[in-house]
Amino acid sequence: MPTLSIAMIANNEEKNLSRSLRSAAWADEIVFVDCGSTDGTVLAARDFPVKLFSRPNSRAVYVNKQFAVDQAASDWILILDADEEITSSLKAEIRRFIAAPGFVAAQMPRRNFYFGRWLRHGGKYPDTQLRLFKRGCARFLPLPVHERLEVDGPVGRLKEPLLHYPYSDEEDQRRKLAFYTEILTRSYALKGRSRLSVLLRPFTRFFSAYILKFGFLDGTQGLRTALMDFRTVLASALLYIKKPAEGPIDK
Repeated sequence: MPTLSIAMIANNEEKNLSRSLRSAAWADEIVFVDCGSTDGTVLAARDFPVKLFSRPNSRAVYVNKQFAVDQAASDWILILDADEEITSSLKAEIRRFIAAPGFVAAQMPRRNFYFGRWLRHGGKYPDTQLRLFKRGCARFLPLPVHERLEVDGPVGRLKEPLLHYPYSDEEDQRRKLAFYTEILTRSYALKGRSRLSVLLRPFTRFFSAYILKFGFLDGTQGLRTALMDFRTVLASALLYIKKPAEGPIDK
């Protein structure tokens, strides 16, 4: 049976971490990289059999994710975020997938839990993620936002979803949205976006998610989620217009 490493990075994820690591405990190895946490994240991680590393936090998220991947020793690697959970059904499907020939990586759907509800519309489902791959067959592209793997070989698709709990409370929400605002602003600068296109972006984003992708079918939670994304993109647009970020994202 092929072996599997789970690679995870975290910054101040004490409230989410135990759920995520419990769901990963079946793996042959868990590589855990703490990225400058100031809460109890490291102590929570030590309650589990992880290979623990410490690195400075980076706004270029792919840097530390690639570091975690590079420490993995198993035949296959699964990237797991600290606010995600592997269900027993997904675990079984992953085991079947890595034991079968033909593919070197797999995409999977992801279910997102916002404001007390699993969303099914507005671009929040299936929210396909490429997370599982054979060691040596994929690397992270150097993208400032929404880091992405480049795979060398055929990619399959899993049916069972990964569970995602993006915000544990209002404080966590504010912290993460501030982070996304900053890296979005730097992304606009690196891509040379015009001020007009950036200013229009929050409005087109809201219209796409809430109307074109039927976010309104998720009720109050769908509206609140679309408005939250609108505010984040608007904040990044206003920051960019006021003073475009200069230079590359730190590594």
